[in-house]
Amino acid sequence: MAGRRRGRGNNAQQHQAPQHQRAGPRGSQRKPAAFAKSTGCDSQTPHDKLTITQARRGTPANRPVRVYADGIFDLFHSGHARALMQAKNVFPNTYLIVGVCSDELTHKLKGYTVMTEDERYDALTHCRYVDEVVRDAPWTLTTEFLHRHKIDFVAHDDIPYTSAGSEDVYKHIKEAGMFVATERTEGISTSDLITRIVKDYDIYVRRNLQRGYTARELNVGYINEKKYRLQEQVDKMKETVRTVEEKSKHFVYRVEEKSHDLIHKWEEKSREFISNFLELFGPDGAWHVIQERSGRMLQALSPYSSPRGSPSSSPTRRRRSLSPYSSSASPSQSSSFLSPPPSPSSV
Repeated sequence: MAGRRRGRGNNAQQHQAPQHQRAGPRGSQRKPAAFAKSTGCDSQTPHDKLTITQARRGTPANRPVRVYADGIFDLFHSGHARALMQAKNVFPNTYLIVGVCSDELTHKLKGYTVMTEDERYDALTHCRYVDEVVRDAPWTLTTEFLHRHKIDFVAHDDIPYTSAGSEDVYKHIKEAGMFVATERTEGISTSDLITRIVKDYDIYVRRNLQRGYTARELNVGYINEKKYRLQEQVDKMKETVRTVEEKSKHFVYRVEEKSHDLIHKWEEKSREFISNFLELFGPDGAWHVIQERSGRMLQALSPYSSPRGSPSSSPTRRRRSLSPYSSSASPSQSSSFLSPPPSPSSV
């Protein structure tokens, strides 16, 4: 039965079927699927037995092929939906009937479920591939059940399903030529989902305590409740410390980045200052050029001193040197020049 074996995902092929195959009865696409009547199908259309070859050709033309798929469908997931998609698309014109086992039967033969039977029934009515849902479906399909619901074929994966003392509960369906195989999707199943929850049990309990569930609702004792709340506080503290560390790292990184920028700018300014200094005061710098030009100008403006006995000593230069204001004149000469002329009476 589809969905009965939680340990292996209920599977369907990944590809999408053509539009004409995916489009079932208009009502199943626009509103939830109907629940089957306990009395079975009340259609007055003749229900002749079909072969798989006839069904694949799209016959009979006066009615769809009625395909049945059953299971537990606990924690309805994509593996379930893909299996039902295959069952819906197995023939060109298919009416898909899905049987869901009750809680009482499932707990007796399979095990405890997470969802109640009403929740599982309702989940199936909202699957787009389902046309009709049979509540309290039987574990083993009887001939009377198949006739009552006018079932043409039964869809399930081809792996033998051992249950209720039988090596394969679908053995008689296969022998009657009424079985069509679907494929299973690996990596997703109800058991896988439950295993994830059990594996991370403490995390989910702490999450629900934080969301307002009581320890009693979660079936958690007083000591475990205190332990979980303490773990929550420790995790919050760790998160705070981690946040502070991240901010500190970011701050240090910013400081280092700024320091590198400042050092880089300082190096650039230093090189610029040294270059300007050398350009001004270096051997070929502007300062030496200015000094050299200034020296040349001073030499050009100042007179040259002539050596003694030089032919260039003209009488004019000599007279200038003997002038009363010349510093080279002797003191007696200077005084004679500076003394007044004798009066006539003294002559």
